[in-house]
Amino acid sequence: MIQIQRYRTLALCLSTAWFSSATDPLNAQDADKQKVVVRNENPAAEVPSGEGWKSLFDGKNLDGWQQKNGWAVYRIDGNSIHGTTSKNSPNSFLCTTKDYSDFELKFEVKVHNALNSGVQIRSKSIPERDNGRVHGPQVEIEASPGESGYVYGEATGRNWISPTQPIHSVLKNDDWNQYHIRAKGKRIQTWINGKLIEDITDAQSHDSGFIGLQVHSIGADQGPFDVRWRNIAIRELQ
Repeated sequence: MIQIQRYRTLALCLSTAWFSSATDPLNAQDADKQKVVVRNENPAAEVPSGEGWKSLFDGKNLDGWQQKNGWAVYRIDGNSIHGTTSKNSPNSFLCTTKDYSDFELKFEVKVHNALNSGVQIRSKSIPERDNGRVHGPQVEIEASPGESGYVYGEATGRNWISPTQPIHSVLKNDDWNQYHIRAKGKRIQTWINGKLIEDITDAQSHDSGFIGLQVHSIGADQGPFDVRWRNIAIRELQ
């Protein structure tokens, strides 16, 4: 965890150098709203299922995706999207060109034990805010024992959105792991390998935005590290 926190500190320094600073009126005016995050009691323990799933990656091309921030390398490798770190790059994101509001998202991920990663949901990138820096909720991906599945506020000034992040070992190191995310209204639920990790109601985050696959920044003397995603599917909810 010390190493991962160091990544976040480094990412902040790199981002400060790479992006121009900007005052976020949300942070200034709505600081009290940061407290309006509730971990729901008696959450559903089972992963939802149903029809209407649509693939976001066909294994042939990256149509419907675009890279934002940073210069990590994303490429197709077999049936997966393979992201590899690049030195001196800030956090990088491969993002859907379409925004999603209420949805369920499924994917499998395999991450290097030394790399911190995540998947953005309902996120934004707008020119007038830190030169388009990606910001919004991020579902954590990291080696076990760790904080995988909890929700972090990427570039929002909120740090963790999840009120607490009890360390666990649900994610299998050096293996593929199944993630399932459900965002409905203000409620966000996450599962890893069928186990419920998080169930919160967050009043502050955006109601709609893109999905983004993160390759985290690394130290100048580290890496390269990689992360892979496959079987990425979404089901929009009414």
